Amino acid sequence: MRPRRLPRRQRFSGQSFNRMLPNLMTLLGLCVGLSSIRLGLEGRFGAAVLAIAVSGVIDGLDGRLARMLKATSRFGAEFDSLADFLCFGIAPALLLYMWSLQPWGAIGFLPPLMFAAAMALRLARFNAALDSAPKAAFAYNFFTGVPAPAGAGLALFPLFIGLAANEHDQFWLQDVVSYPLFTGAVLAMAAVLCVSTLPVWSFKNFKIPTAGILPLLLGVVVFAALIFADPFIAGALAGLAYIIMLPFSLRSYRKLAREAKARREASVVIDDERVVTQPEV
Repeated sequence: MRPRRLPRRQRFSGQSFNRMLPNLMTLLGLCVGLSSIRLGLEGRFGAAVLAIAVSGVIDGLDGRLARMLKATSRFGAEFDSLADFLCFGIAPALLLYMWSLQPWGAIGFLPPLMFAAAMALRLARFNAALDSAPKAAFAYNFFTGVPAPAGAGLALFPLFIGLAANEHDQFWLQDVVSYPLFTGAVLAMAAVLCVSTLPVWSFKNFKIPTAGILPLLLGVVVFAALIFADPFIAGALAGLAYIIMLPFSLRSYRKLAREAKARREASVVIDDERVVTQPEV
């Protein structure tokens, strides 16, 4: 008598957790970033700024995690862009409106509108570039325009200064940076930098000279200590350092572009010489 064959167990089909993990981190960053709006509505602007900062850290980790786990996808890229728009375009604009610009009414709402629109255009351009022709090799080390998390940090510069001044009882400084004209000008400047074509270092393949490794490590230690001592002053200093970095980034891009152009021209000359010197058959 033949033994009875047991039914084959069906294999579970679906996404592995490793492939879902980057999207879960993006979702977590989205929740944290949008929670900053609720904190702002409650008047807890310090906690709201820290929530956006935490969302920025998560945004920097989810893409690297996706590449490390080989879990990159078009869905993940689109989802990340939507999360960036809400966390770094909408949330900072609303926070600054509630903190400083609200007394000016409709006029005060123009800079937040400008910033949110610029952030949407910047992220749409980034998504469209995914399907465009390949760029030069050196260009992959640069963003086109200031990236979304950095743009949010630059926009929040007045709020960083105001919160630090309030903690140190420097109320005159708080009054200066919370004046709607100053806050609106900073928002407009951040919007222009985000939507511009300025090449900005991405630090993805950034190589540190051997002599600069130790100073960099010491600088990171000092900055980490400053974050724990006074996170708002640390955020303001980080924004100033980023602004100072932009001209050096532009100079580096132009230098690499000139070198790449020189190599292409030299290659064309060599190819032409080979054609000229090739014997006739």
